[in-house]
Amino acid sequence: MTFDRRIFNFAAGPATLPEEVLKQAADELLNWQGLGASVMEISHRSKEFMAVYEEAMQDLRSLMNIPNDYEILFLQGGGIGQNAAIPMNLMGLGKNGPKADFIVTGVWSEKSFKEAQKYGDAHVAASSAAEKYATIPKRSTWQLSNDAAYVHFCSNETIGGVEFQGVPEVDSALLVADISSNILSREVDISRCGVWFGGAQKNIGPAGMTIVVVRRDLMGHAMKITPSILDWAKESANQSMFNTPPTFSIYMAGLGFKWLIRQGGVKEIERRNHEKSSMLYDFLDQSSLYENRVEKQYRSRMNVTFFLKDENLNAQFLEQSALAGLAALRGHKAAGGMRASIYNAMPLEGVKTLVEFMREFERRA
Repeated sequence: MTFDRRIFNFAAGPATLPEEVLKQAADELLNWQGLGASVMEISHRSKEFMAVYEEAMQDLRSLMNIPNDYEILFLQGGGIGQNAAIPMNLMGLGKNGPKADFIVTGVWSEKSFKEAQKYGDAHVAASSAAEKYATIPKRSTWQLSNDAAYVHFCSNETIGGVEFQGVPEVDSALLVADISSNILSREVDISRCGVWFGGAQKNIGPAGMTIVVVRRDLMGHAMKITPSILDWAKESANQSMFNTPPTFSIYMAGLGFKWLIRQGGVKEIERRNHEKSSMLYDFLDQSSLYENRVEKQYRSRMNVTFFLKDENLNAQFLEQSALAGLAALRGHKAAGGMRASIYNAMPLEGVKTLVEFMREFERRA
């Protein structure tokens, strides 16, 4: 099939990027800043690239209102890598030995919990597994430990489409937030968590870079077994360049930050995200063919999951939606059904087009 325009890409990650960002990168690809070479070919220690790095850092600090007592790290290894780095850097702060609490609300927080078991006592303080991850356990049911180093939660579960609508209250406990799939999609109070982390490939840029925002007093406590490349203190001392950093991903993230600033910042993008997700959920709620199974108060603005009540129509739906230029709507294999990921770069027009297609498909079904 061919298109005379870009498709609407609903992939969960790597995900759609702003068209103007892609065009700028394309224009600069062979001759970046008049140097006669690509940014991918320039030394990460050069003054030209260091300027890109520093500006990206400052723009992210401004966009997220990151206080000065927090360090920003541009790393590699994805959220999966930080699932190991976090316990190795923090678990030793437990009062009676390495220990951490986990709020398990989907596949990704479950992965975080399982990885942490290798490094100490990983305790499930709450889980919605019995509800097939369609909700978040009520705060009154959480069984938090009094000796855990931290409490880990996933702010947005990409696969199940469940999202915390704010930062949970855990009294004086240290919070660690996985924001891989809703970073920069809504305003947050950074001081509410000691660590925020997430990959760039959903709301920021291409795959390859992982962002860690960590309060500085939490660095320097790594276990002796921690590989140097996962030690936050060592990475901070080397400006996230303990090894060669993902230079192209950092450059692209910087372009993405500039784009977001031009749109009006996180406050404006949050308004747009609310408009997009509300449009799609409102349609699903009145439909006789489609259904969303997530408890309403915990529905994700980023990953809208839905099912056809007649699953015999799944293959037909996917085939026809692809022909209509609506890509990557198949749900994750762990969840089934369908999923529309509507990250920051997905325009309102894309959601309108999806709803129109779904309405027409329902009419014909």
